[in-house]
Amino acid sequence: MKESTRDHCKWPAIIAGLVLLIVGLVLAVGGGKLISLGGSAYYLIAGLSIIACGILFILRRGAALWLYALVLLATLGWALWEVGLDWWQLVPRVAILCLIGILLLLPWWRKPLHSRGGSLALMASISAAMIVAIASQFSDPGTIKGTLATNNIPGAGAVNPAQVAGDDWPAYGGTNAGTHYSSLNQITPDNISELEEVWRIQTGDQAGSNAPPEITNQNTPLKVNDSLYICTSHSRAMALSPETGETLWEFDPEISTQGADDFSSWAHMTCRGLAYYDAASYSSDATPNDDATNIATDSAPASDTAMSFDIFDNNDIFSLDLSFLSLLFGVADDSTTPAMLSATDVMCPRRLYLPTADARLIALNADNGERCANFGDNGEIDLTNNIGDFAPGGYYSTSPATVTENLIILGGHVTDNSSTDEPSGVIRAFDVHTGELVWNWDSGNPDNTDPLAEGETYTRNSPNVWAPISVDEELGMVYLPMGNATPDQYGADRTENDEIYGAGLVALNLDDGQVEWAYQFVHHDLWDMDTPAQPVLIDLATNDGTQPAVIQPTKQGSLYILNRQTGEPIVPIEEVPVPQGAVDGDWTAETQTQSALNLLPPPLTERDMWGASPFDQMMCRIQFNSLRYEGQYTPPSLEGSIIYPGNVGVMNWGGVAVDPERQALFTGAKYLAFVSTLIPRDEVEEGQGSASEQGLQPNEGAPYAVELGPLLSVLGLPCQAPSWGNVVGIDLQSAEVVWQHRNGTTRDSMPFGLPIGLNVGVPALGGPLTTAGGVSFLSGTLDQYLRGYNVTTGEELYKARLPAGGQATPMTYTGTDGRQYVVVTAGGHGTFGTKMGDYVIGYALPE
Repeated sequence: MKESTRDHCKWPAIIAGLVLLIVGLVLAVGGGKLISLGGSAYYLIAGLSIIACGILFILRRGAALWLYALVLLATLGWALWEVGLDWWQLVPRVAILCLIGILLLLPWWRKPLHSRGGSLALMASISAAMIVAIASQFSDPGTIKGTLATNNIPGAGAVNPAQVAGDDWPAYGGTNAGTHYSSLNQITPDNISELEEVWRIQTGDQAGSNAPPEITNQNTPLKVNDSLYICTSHSRAMALSPETGETLWEFDPEISTQGADDFSSWAHMTCRGLAYYDAASYSSDATPNDDATNIATDSAPASDTAMSFDIFDNNDIFSLDLSFLSLLFGVADDSTTPAMLSATDVMCPRRLYLPTADARLIALNADNGERCANFGDNGEIDLTNNIGDFAPGGYYSTSPATVTENLIILGGHVTDNSSTDEPSGVIRAFDVHTGELVWNWDSGNPDNTDPLAEGETYTRNSPNVWAPISVDEELGMVYLPMGNATPDQYGADRTENDEIYGAGLVALNLDDGQVEWAYQFVHHDLWDMDTPAQPVLIDLATNDGTQPAVIQPTKQGSLYILNRQTGEPIVPIEEVPVPQGAVDGDWTAETQTQSALNLLPPPLTERDMWGASPFDQMMCRIQFNSLRYEGQYTPPSLEGSIIYPGNVGVMNWGGVAVDPERQALFTGAKYLAFVSTLIPRDEVEEGQGSASEQGLQPNEGAPYAVELGPLLSVLGLPCQAPSWGNVVGIDLQSAEVVWQHRNGTTRDSMPFGLPIGLNVGVPALGGPLTTAGGVSFLSGTLDQYLRGYNVTTGEELYKARLPAGGQATPMTYTGTDGRQYVVVTAGGHGTFGTKMGDYVIGYALPE
């Protein structure tokens, strides 16, 4: 009987010993591999020590607890040496071992060892770990606490009205300056907590089973003409009541699959926004188009309600009274009415321009959603003209066009890394009234901006502009955020013009499309660091007086601030040495540009590798040491290179929001490492490749395909430690980051759908909004929330749960009821992995 009881007591110790043997064996084997790659010796030492603990448990020796206590204490010391009091980095190093230690103190594991001293030693080690855990709650590395100036900066002068949206939101970025800034101030830090959802609609545009992998709903609505205008992923346009969300009209262009069986073979499908034109928004001294049919005044109007115009059409002259026009066509007869209107404006005075996913540009009457028949061919332009062949979905404008007094200007998306024979990146300017092509700028043929003749083709594969374009009509200049010639990771075959204009900012003359200046941000880009966001135009107060500035956010993390008239840097830019050694046949630039104002993360090290446990963290360390990484701009390689920041960018198409009064900038910043692996052509099967921007990219025509994807652990978590996403406030006059903190939680990324929101800081795809009320908004995080912040301090003040991913940019306006509304699209993002939906939601303070 005594022997049986003794045998029964030994089994818990044996079970504990076997568990420790397995844990130790995994760590020892992985640790040995890591040492062979030049990595940390900790995992091998810890693994062997835990194996010894397991053996001592099986033998029921009291030294087992003493040894485990020593392992835990040594691990704690090593963790503090590597990462200090960084809670999220301490977790994978210490938490699991600490939990095992707590379990070992339970009576049925501990008692067979008969080691009271060992139990006390283990309790002391666990207590030390808990003290460190508590202390780490008061430390958050990477956080910057500060306060942005709250008043107009001395010397800044009056705010340029072209850079500020007010009661309306007439353009994608608020105005053609792209500031994402509104002068509305009804919502403030004091009352934002009272903000409530006041209406919600569903557009009915769902992804469906045959959608492209990267179908997205990134629309920023326009508010103008007493209407809210939106577009959907499948290029439908809708007008809503700004106060209720009620649908006023709908237009469906019925996009084609362009010869494909369905849309699933397309890489993308999105509509970021519409463009709006109102003939009455330009001053009465506006000059007519040289080639347009015009209404001209012979003399000053006799009154505010009646003007006589002579209409010149094929030399036939007759007169109309404006009061008659206003009754018949709804042309405003107030003092803002221009003295000259084209005949097409008379029939369609307020219009929307809708870019479609099948490469058309459609002009709609903003009042009723009907086609503007005198624009192009029955209201539309075929954007495939002079483009040449392309795969279905391989060319169209994902971003809204930019509208000026006389022109509508747009570029186009070109599928990355599909082949070396893709459509041109040409930028075209059409007559805003008739749709006639006025000029085109093709970086492959930059000096000839005259429209091509029928049958001619723009330069194949030339760098494109897929992000929104900005315009300064007063200076008469257009600002182009340039992409690259494809493929992205192999550039040996690029032309001289590709090397000049790719991955930079180009300023064109508004009248004729000729180059005024160009500034390149990435030389011979092999990392997909195309310029991704709308340039922001602001009049910046400097020590040399107020300068016309353009701010360009970039994927690589720099915020470049140039004089928008000359292209000269306002904030210093230096050329820094970068890693060398491209794949055979290619080359790398010796230096790359870096702005003194940047949101660059520190270079990665092995100790930055992360995981949910010591095991996947160790695997990430092995992966890190197995790949090529020499810092930012490590060239793509056959063994695989870590690209950090990755090609999703520190900043992407959402860009930044700039307050021209405070001279302050608000934005989100992403930090995800990617892996780029070149695959020799003879190792790629014909037809192999992904339509998504992740996975194998075929690069047909190049000697290498490329495998792309984020640097992830075996559990699918990012291998580098959080934060993976921050919000940032910047003083533009001092060019300094004033505040910065983590943004977003794991609420919608937990396994099994657990509703646990851990504040790690997550990536965001979507743009910011900032207002004169001192609050900013952002909705693009992986978790489904619209957030509001105190722009002065960065404090999160408000959070509203969204029914789907909010990968869009919020906007704001005043309704006819006098309330300030904030509206956001919640439609999800296919490759970002957020929940898909078809929602547009309006928020306001209680009446």
